[in-house]
Amino acid sequence: MTNVPQLPAADAVEAAPAKAAETARVPGEPARRRGVLRALVARPLAAVALAVLLVIVLASLFAPLLTDQSPTRVDLDLVLAHPGGEHLLGGDGSGRDVFARLLYGGRSSLLSGAIALATALVIGVPAGLVAGYRGGRVDAVATWICNLLMSIPAVIALLAVIAALGSSIVPTMTAFGVLLAPGSFQLTRSSVRGVRNELYVDAARVSGLSEARIVRRHILTVVRPPLVIWATLMVGLVIVTQAGLQYLGVGDTTSASWGAMVNDAQRNIYTAPSLLYPPGLVIGVTAACFGILGSALGDVLTGDGRARRKRRMRGDLIPAPAGTEAVSAPAAPEPQDEALVEVRDLRVSYAQPDGTTKEVVHGVSLTVRPGEVLGLVGESGSGKSQTAFALLGLLPREARVQAAALRMGMHDLSRLTSRQWQNLRGRRMAYVPQDPMSNLDPSFPVGQQLVVPLRRHLGLSRQEAAARALDLLDRVGVADPRKTFADYPHQLSGGLAQRVLIAAAVSCEPEFLVADEPTTALDVTVQAEVLDLLRGLQKELGMSMLLVTHDLGVVADLCDRVAVMRAGRLVENAPAQHIFAEPRHPYTRSLLASVLEHSATRPPLGTDADPVPPTGAQ
Repeated sequence: MTNVPQLPAADAVEAAPAKAAETARVPGEPARRRGVLRALVARPLAAVALAVLLVIVLASLFAPLLTDQSPTRVDLDLVLAHPGGEHLLGGDGSGRDVFARLLYGGRSSLLSGAIALATALVIGVPAGLVAGYRGGRVDAVATWICNLLMSIPAVIALLAVIAALGSSIVPTMTAFGVLLAPGSFQLTRSSVRGVRNELYVDAARVSGLSEARIVRRHILTVVRPPLVIWATLMVGLVIVTQAGLQYLGVGDTTSASWGAMVNDAQRNIYTAPSLLYPPGLVIGVTAACFGILGSALGDVLTGDGRARRKRRMRGDLIPAPAGTEAVSAPAAPEPQDEALVEVRDLRVSYAQPDGTTKEVVHGVSLTVRPGEVLGLVGESGSGKSQTAFALLGLLPREARVQAAALRMGMHDLSRLTSRQWQNLRGRRMAYVPQDPMSNLDPSFPVGQQLVVPLRRHLGLSRQEAAARALDLLDRVGVADPRKTFADYPHQLSGGLAQRVLIAAAVSCEPEFLVADEPTTALDVTVQAEVLDLLRGLQKELGMSMLLVTHDLGVVADLCDRVAVMRAGRLVENAPAQHIFAEPRHPYTRSLLASVLEHSATRPPLGTDADPVPPTGAQ
């Protein structure tokens, strides 16, 4: 058996010297913003667009410093005056300075974009997150309201708002933002629906994170890039729309705006066609720059943003606290009559499109005693994963779970609230999945995914949690814990990713561990290492374990008792030695026979089908 080093207790980590916290390098929000800015500047087109927008915004804000002319003062001598002297761009059809109106007009146009965009995001994004994540009736109602808003003609609605509330920018652009909200809602909802069933989202739920935190950290990260692109494009659209309304003579005609300038130029198109060039050019350039900037931001947040976060996590690495002594976990308790986990008459069913109900788990009953390893065996589709997920509270919302008893310790799992599940999962109950690569969020480094649950459940500081995570990685046999801590999931091998997930599962020393086909996605040599690791951790921490598998070899290696499932029913439940020595059910005998037949038909070492390894091969 592998000699597994001991894990420092939480108290030992918490008592680490404060010097580690003082030397930890944890960049703040300004540093992250600088990282995005550097990535944008590195793209020539984005840098030009950013510079142009910056000039336009600053020129609008500091217009009084750039010209002493008033945008509203009328001078009859300035009517259709040619550029020159104090009037750089001449005068318009009413005798007002064109350059001053161009500068001051940017204020109303940019303010219009900000108001409409903020309204659309405030309404659309939260609604899309809730509808996409919750689904069901909430999604149906939200989608119906969205479709209703999309059916309203925007121009007619804006004209009605102007007629009812006046031509002020705030009510007009707020109404326009409401009409834009379905766009942000649909984009957010579709992104959330595409990621809500990912295994790493289930893994975050098992670690005990709240739904709000899962949405904010694991789902909003996926939504953010397309949303940023949409938002920047919408700013350009709003500016063009506001200019169009002003061009039509609708809106506030007393203040300077680019649209009003286009309207004046159109009235004098034959006598002074050059009046159209300044506002038309500024409107077109501003809209185009927002589009370019949005596309570049999307690239940065999905591509370079990962490298940026990786550098940030490398900065978070701190040395393990010096002088921290390893503290042995308590020895595994002797099996008791009182079960830690009890399942009695469990039934899981799903509603079908034709109105009927399909039951996939039929009256399953089993127990797991403290310190015991129970193997749940069966072919694919036998209902063993559905049984395990019912224990973990991870079945989809449409699943209907019924049981005479479904408990862990003093907790009735069938009656837990969302907050109670969060406190139970990750702290007292943990989960090791079968596909390690799909259960790690690709948007975050490994270290960050280990640190967050530790801080959530144990109340550790960021530095203490990082030190404990590094120790966990070392404990599960990771050769270079510091490198793995900073790596992203795609940089890990399957075996290394599984070790990371095992480290995450045992990080809070749970009482009960569910391992769902933990070696299925791994090659044979790595399977043996992972099984050896699980065996060592289970004995060291005294955990109870439910091992879900179809591999009887794994069962023989790890399990104290075995429960055999077929077609959603439990057909046999007995100590492991009895199952292998005297199986009672015909299905159990057929499973054992298939294993023996596979072993008998395997080509002997040295045949053409299995060539002899070269001398010295390991």
